[in-house]
Formats: sequence, C-alpha cells, structure tokens
Amino acid sequence: MRGSDTIRLGQLFGIRVGVSRWWFLVLFFVIYALNGYFGQILPNSTQAFIVAVLGALAFFATVVAHELGHALVARHQGMAIEGVDLWALGGFTRTRGETVSPGAEFAMAVAGPAVNALVIGICVALGLAFGSFRHFLDVALLESGLHAGAPLVLLGWLALINFVLLAFNLLPAFPLDGGRIARAVVWRITGDPNRATRACARLGALFGMVVIAGGVALVLESYTTSGLWFVLIGLFLTQSARQALAQATVGALIRDVTVADIMDRQPVTVPSQTTLLDADADYFRGGGAPWLVVADDDGRYRGLLLKERLDHELREGRPALTAVEVSVDSPPWRIDASATLEAALRSDGLRRLGAIVAVDADGRLAGVLTLPNIRRAMNPSAAL
Repeated sequence: MRGSDTIRLGQLFGIRVGVSRWWFLVLFFVIYALNGYFGQILPNSTQAFIVAVLGALAFFATVVAHELGHALVARHQGMAIEGVDLWALGGFTRTRGETVSPGAEFAMAVAGPAVNALVIGICVALGLAFGSFRHFLDVALLESGLHAGAPLVLLGWLALINFVLLAFNLLPAFPLDGGRIARAVVWRITGDPNRATRACARLGALFGMVVIAGGVALVLESYTTSGLWFVLIGLFLTQSARQALAQATVGALIRDVTVADIMDRQPVTVPSQTTLLDADADYFRGGGAPWLVVADDDGRYRGLLLKERLDHELREGRPALTAVEVSVDSPPWRIDASATLEAALRSDGLRRLGAIVAVDADGRLAGVLTLPNIRRAMNPSAAL
C-alpha cells in the first residue's frame, strides 16, 4: 500500500500518520465486536458502548505507538521515514533504505514489542489502583459472574490485547517482529543478510499457512468471524513472506553480479577533441540521445556531453568548443567496472540518467550500464 492510498491523520514526532480507507470499516467492526464483549461484564449497554469506542480507539493508538517505536529507531539509524499507516490488519512503517547491521536490525525489530510491553506495564500499574493483580487479571479475562467499573474493564482489556499483540509479534516468522529478530540473529551468525532473510521468510510462509489452516478450522467449528480474521492474517503473512523471499533472492543475485558482467562494452562515444558543431552533426543529430560519453583517443573517460549543455553552447555562439571542455562528471556518473550491481543500483547516475559509465582501474572507459541491461540480467526471458 502506497502513501497516496492513505488518508492523512496528522503528524507525530514529525512522522506522517495515515489510514487506509478500509480502516474505517474495521474500526466500526471492532467497536461492534467490543460492544458485545464488554456487555458481558458492564452493568448497562450505554457503558458497554462507550468503553467499546474508547477501547477500539485505544487499541489503534497502541498500534500507532508500536509502529512509531520502529520508525523512531529507524530514523535514529539514519533511515528516511515515509510514514506510519494503519490498515485492515494492523499497521506498518514505511521506510527508505535498509538496516546496515544485525545490531541495527535487532534494535529496530524489538522497538515495537517494547512499546507493547510498556503499555501493558502502564495498564497494570493503573489497574492496581482498583484492587489486587488477581482481580485485575480476572477482569481482563472476563471471568464469569464478575462485575467491575468501566475504567478497570478498559484497562484490563487494553493490557490483554497488547499482551496478545506482543506474543503474536514475537513469533519467529518473517515479516513479524520476531521474524526480524530471528533474521538479526541469523545475520549475525552467517554474516549474510540475504541468507538470513530467506531462512526467516520460509519460516514466515510456513507459519502463515498454519494460521490459514487454523482459521479454516475455526470456520468449520462455526466461529466464522474469528476464523475469517485468521485466514486474512495468514494470507497476509504468507504473501509478505514470499515477497521478502523474492527480494532476498534478487539481493543475492545483485550482490554476486558485477557491472562488467552485464554492461554494454561498445557504447557510442564522442572523441574528446570533437567540436560541439561536429558533435551535434555527427553524433546527436537524429539520434535523440540526451547524452553521450566523452573519451580520449587512448580510451580514457573524460565525462558526459549532455545534449542540453551542447544546445546551450551552440545558441550562445560557441560551436568551436570541444566536447571535453563542456563535458561533466559531477556528481560522479562513473563506477568501477568491478563493482557489484548492488553498488551500481545505489548510484546517483543510474537513478538520474538511467545509466552509469563503467571504467577500469586506470580510468579508461570499459562500457556503459543501462537500466535495460539490468532488466535483462534480472529477467533473462525479457531478452527473448
């Protein structure tokens, strides 16, 4: 789900918080379900409804707090935060970039569950003002024949639901927080983040199928609503795990492939001493190229001749300038031919020009890596 698909609610700690349109339907469903739930212990329907509304809002507030825990730690690690979004099955934090070490992955993963643990502690501490811990626990579990005031019922339920979220999220199945914690551990042991992701993603897919099977069993036992909810969660976990597995597979591939493996080794080049008038007539006219590589006669790379810059100089009446005199290489449009594809994908040149120039250790032109080169490497069938 993209940020443009969500409705903005506001900002917390400078982080955008939004909700999907489906979230409002889920909110009403949760209020409806909680109204019946609290009606078992509260003395009248008005109190039950008020506590149901407050409980639903408090529940989603803790989901936001959980995600903010992840977001704040990620931002502390230097990652860009695009926002926190609530949707039908919970919430998620949208970030740009990846964690750079097992320790950073562990810290980011554990931040969310730590918030749930904090909420539980606060609820229990406040609940003890109404009696013993045993009484608080009985209220939270809705022991039959028990009656309690609305504040205690709300605190007990909020503590219970956060405990359930904490336990569920700590299961070692990717992309749950427990799966990310497991990924950090495997990453630390193997030194390979992609291998760690693949292992935890497979476990996550297996766990998702178990959840789906459990949901189907509940439906067959006439617990239709709970069963369908479990099926949806299981489908989400399975799909997310498969996506993570695919990303890890691609990650391993781009780490093993070098620029030299897939680059175009015979790109069109403009000799460095070519005048702009000749370059326009001989190399750009009719070709539509936005830029070309400039190189010396011995093959040494000198920069890029941008069509926009060439046109500007011609309009200003400087056709005798040479290609090397107006060529640019800032920010660096070059990369070492021995660099990995993973490094190339992080380069400004590839993002801004759709290509990057490959040079050898002596600075001589080795080739040009373009986005079509990368697409063919990632999907060999695309070249057929």
